[in-house]
Amino acid sequence: MTNKVLLPLVSTRIRRTLPRLIGPAAAAGAFLLLHDNIHAQEADPVADLTRGLNTAWVVVSAALVFFMQAGFALVESGYTRTKNTVNIMMKNLMDFVIATFAYWAVGYGLMFGAVSSGFIGTSGFFLDFGGEDVVGLPQLAFWFFQLVFAGTASTIVSGAMAERTRFSAYLVYSIVISLVIYPILGHWIWGGGWLWTLGDASGLLAGGGFRDFAGSTVVHSVGGWAALIGAILVGPRFGRFNKDGKPVVIPGHSVALAFLGTMILWFGWFGFNGGSQLAIVGANADAVGLVLANTTIGAAAGSLAAMLTDWFRVGKPNIGASLNGSLAGLVAITAGCAYVKPLDAIIIGAVGGVLVIYAALWLEKFKIDDPVGAVPVHLVNGVWGTLAIGLFASQNGLTGLFAGGGAAQLILQLIGVLAAAAWTAATAFLMFFAIKKTIGLRVNLEEEARGLDVHEHGSEAYPLDPDGLPATPSPTSRIIGGMPSRS
Repeated sequence: MTNKVLLPLVSTRIRRTLPRLIGPAAAAGAFLLLHDNIHAQEADPVADLTRGLNTAWVVVSAALVFFMQAGFALVESGYTRTKNTVNIMMKNLMDFVIATFAYWAVGYGLMFGAVSSGFIGTSGFFLDFGGEDVVGLPQLAFWFFQLVFAGTASTIVSGAMAERTRFSAYLVYSIVISLVIYPILGHWIWGGGWLWTLGDASGLLAGGGFRDFAGSTVVHSVGGWAALIGAILVGPRFGRFNKDGKPVVIPGHSVALAFLGTMILWFGWFGFNGGSQLAIVGANADAVGLVLANTTIGAAAGSLAAMLTDWFRVGKPNIGASLNGSLAGLVAITAGCAYVKPLDAIIIGAVGGVLVIYAALWLEKFKIDDPVGAVPVHLVNGVWGTLAIGLFASQNGLTGLFAGGGAAQLILQLIGVLAAAAWTAATAFLMFFAIKKTIGLRVNLEEEARGLDVHEHGSEAYPLDPDGLPATPSPTSRIIGGMPSRS
């Protein structure tokens, strides 16, 4: 047939068939709409809203903790010399970059995978969990929150080993701590492992165990123990101690950077501690309020106590002591911020401020060089803050010694501190010793004297021309965002 004959015939058939199809199609459409409405009515809008608000709170908190990487970088670069600024920035950047992949592939599964023996997670590697919610949060949102904590534990070490550690050696360290050291200890405590259930297993405290709300031990002591072992094995900077063994002050290059970095860390700590409630709706809001109040009070008490201690000791109030005192108070209150009252937070933070001063002096007596005070801040006060739960706890189901609960919780806290020390110190020693014997842990004396920026990275943070004026960036440096090195 030709098109002139075929088209009218098809058109006629469509006109006759269409009315017959409209009825069933309309019925089917009505059924589908009704079916969707029925299911929409079955959904719980309150539950959906609660999930959304809690997720938003945790994600924003995680972003605040992520921003702490900038705070660490500024504090560490401010307390060290200009010739090592690029190296400090690179280490803090790579800490988080490497932690992201290591924690995605293996670390998260070891920490939050299925609990079998109580010592190690056994599932969820490469985030293969099937997408189910965790504590009412989307799996990936919970992973993101935990990732930024892993990055924080890793970055603590860079300050203690600053100005003399090989960049390649530091990259190996970053892989190992994010892949194995931090996640396994985290599983013991936050992953439902043996320390979390220790109260029942030991008979000390039915239904309880070692507790660390936001990471005085899980994050800060882990980083602190690794920092101590690393600083010992890499040795002090050249010129840090004279021939008689007396310490020589090597001043940092920018108090302003150290101040700004400390304020960024304090700001990020609100997400660090507040977000650890993992929810904000309902009674969780009251819990978050207590956590944030204690966090602020602990930091302020630590700063004030450190300033007064150093003022009494040397006769002048010192900015470095005051800044590290605030960080010491923050670390100290991190474990117990949900379990103590604000008055107790003052005591915990103030003791932390005193400890940070005398711990730094103790390190000098043993000729351990820690340019930024990472060990006094994170290790010493991580231990103190964790033990303080056993002394002062009176909120959220925990009762410490001073609140009439006896010594059971204190004993559990002490066991957890010792377990964390044994695990982290042993694994960190093996790691740093292996690095030292293979690729090398430390740069040579000439490279240290010239500065790690030029030697390790071929660039300078503050390049100067021969007249002592800021150098003009080359066209290439404008493209890549760096500054030209001057040899």
